Amino acid sequence: MNMKKIGLVGGTGPESTVMYYKKLNEEIDRLTEGRAFPDIAIDSVDFHRAWGYVSEGKNDLLADYLEEKLRALDAGGAEVISLTAVTMHIVYEELAKRFEKPIVSIPEVVRDEIVSRGIKRIGLLGTVFTMQKDYMKKDLLASGVEVYVPSEKEQELIGKRIYEELERGIVKESTLLELTEIIRRMQKDNGIEGVILGCTELPLILNQENCPVPCFDAVEIHIRKLVELAMH
Repeated sequence: MNMKKIGLVGGTGPESTVMYYKKLNEEIDRLTEGRAFPDIAIDSVDFHRAWGYVSEGKNDLLADYLEEKLRALDAGGAEVISLTAVTMHIVYEELAKRFEKPIVSIPEVVRDEIVSRGIKRIGLLGTVFTMQKDYMKKDLLASGVEVYVPSEKEQELIGKRIYEELERGIVKESTLLELTEIIRRMQKDNGIEGVILGCTELPLILNQENCPVPCFDAVEIHIRKLVELAMH
């Protein structure tokens, strides 16, 4: 079976990159009934360098760094190309201008899924940057979906748990309790009908079974799109 080669900018962070690799293989193996695995190339960034650029607001340097990775994937024959972290989409528009091939956008595919489900009020969890900036929200807002984020104090807590625990593959029951309490509070106060897991590490701890409202796993939705594009 001829499939397009998938190219991923990985390393942001390593745990979610492993998840992408594993799930892409599992899903294509399942869909082809054990007859094929995908061709995948991963060009992995130095997480601390990339995160440093984000933290210091050095978006120009971040775009330069990620563009270098995208071009390496392109040179290696990748045809379905994407970033594997929501936060890195802070420079998506700049990268889309510079890079000739389409980059499969996480915010766009998540927007399409939520709109198709008829949801009008959605909560957004992610890194502090994702919750505060507009790169994950603007496609939804333009489609008439109201987007709500946790309080400033809750955002600090979520950001801390992502950076200090989930990025390192540490999953704690106490952290799950904290996150579900925040989601319940948003359901009560903001009337959210669902929540976006807007950081690629959040599915390590939150899922459809333990989340108080329907959860939209950005990784799962994104992977589904990558598989569809690779197989057609």
